[in-house]
Amino acid sequence: MDMQALFAFLEELQQNNHKEWMDENRSRYKQLREAFIDFLDGLNQRIKAVDPGYLGMPGREAMNRINNNLLYHPNKPTYKDHFSADLEGAKNASAFYVHIGLSGNFVGGGFYRPPNAVLKKIRAAIDYDGERLREIVEAPDFKSIFGGLMEAEQLKTAPQGYTQDHRHIDLLRLKSFATARTFSRSDAMAKNFMDKLVRTYEYMKPFRDYLNQAVQMEAQI
Repeated sequence: MDMQALFAFLEELQQNNHKEWMDENRSRYKQLREAFIDFLDGLNQRIKAVDPGYLGMPGREAMNRINNNLLYHPNKPTYKDHFSADLEGAKNASAFYVHIGLSGNFVGGGFYRPPNAVLKKIRAAIDYDGERLREIVEAPDFKSIFGGLMEAEQLKTAPQGYTQDHRHIDLLRLKSFATARTFSRSDAMAKNFMDKLVRTYEYMKPFRDYLNQAVQMEAQI
């Protein structure tokens, strides 16, 4: 995909963020959209080659709309400043999210502010074998590539059913279990960008596997 053309389009869109401009450039947007869908499908194929169990969602289904939801967020601009998609195709599995745009380029994975039912299952898994999760997220490669877990809101006290002196209280207090790797614009435009995305998936896989296994188990709380 021509990422330089994508960034150029997004820059012009943000300077002319209204329907009239988009209507005049609709064919250009559609061409870029189709190219991005092809890029996502290619990424799915590359990941399946290294992880046969990966259930990547087709790019056309995974790609998010470029329109902001103005009904719930009336103060946002009409159009987003990025192209994005959640490629995870398995039901109730942690996300594998790709984001390319002016606000940043990154690949994310995990559960960001999941519903309580999912959160309870993750906490039950941590209570049972949190050492394994800690080993994953504190591994040198994981910390070097992702910087650790994504900073997000957490409880000030212990969650219901757990004590303040629990050996994994720092993990149990989390409300999100997600991580991300950022890329520069030059990274995104480089010929080896997809190689980097596939490698990132491989480094993220043990983390996502732990979470996916957790949510498939009944929470013992």
